[in-house]
Amino acid sequence: MIYELRTYYIMPGKMPDIQSRFANHTLGFFEKHGVQVVGFWTELVGQNDTLVYITAFESMADREEKWTAFMTDPGWLAVRAETEKDGQIVARVENRILQPTEFSPLQ
Repeated sequence: MIYELRTYYIMPGKMPDIQSRFANHTLGFFEKHGVQVVGFWTELVGQNDTLVYITAFESMADREEKWTAFMTDPGWLAVRAETEKDGQIVARVENRILQPTEFSPLQ
């Protein structure tokens, strides 16, 4: 199992928009394409301009297959365009691919 840690840096004033998009649209497309979500987080203390989440995949090949299917889904592309009609929501995205250590409880 591998994990992907994704950090979205949100445009000023757009945190409600990104949270709404995930809650009302993106998670459905993740489920459709088999993207397993471990969890989502926002900052309790700090700048409060990031949304962080972790996904899990069987392998890098599994990750590539599922992300490609999600990112090219015509329904997702339509939702993304509609939710960004009043401007960009995400300024930038950082992602890291993580593998559990031998002593990690997540394996």
